[in-house]
Parts: sequence; C-alpha cells; structure tokens
Amino acid sequence: MSVTISVDGTDVTGRDGQTIAGVLLGAGHRTWRTAAGQERGIFCGMGICQDCVLTVNGVEGVRACQRAACEGDVVEREVRA
Repeated sequence: MSVTISVDGTDVTGRDGQTIAGVLLGAGHRTWRTAAGQERGIFCGMGICQDCVLTVNGVEGVRACQRAACEGDVVEREVRA
C-alpha cells in the first residue's frame, strides 16, 4: 500500500508505514530545511539531533525521522536563522 504526501506543493509517494524522512529519502530528497544558512536533512535518524525538523500540517518542528507519513500530509520546508 502506498501513501502520498505533499512536500512544498509537490506530491511525493512512499510506502505505508514509512516515516516522513523515509518517504523523502526514497524520493531523492537529501535536505529539507535550512538552519543558520546550511542545508539540513536526516542526520541521526532517531530524533536526537533535530536536523530533520519540518512543518507538517501547519505544526512546526516535527521530526521527520519520528513521524509516520500519513495520506494527505502537507509537509513544508523550515528556514531558521
């Protein structure tokens, strides 16, 4: 079974049960936020480093490596100073 999420306005499809990070990595995305002028994506993969945070359905600071992707999720890139 597959799941489709919207990432910055573009539909991305992954497998049911994958984390958002897994869906993004599977679709070829390596970074999905900017912090202090540097591109960030997944680093530790277990929720400690917070490099993978993004906005999901309007909620900021969601860890992509910890959150399962749900059909219809709206994911947005975060930019922090």
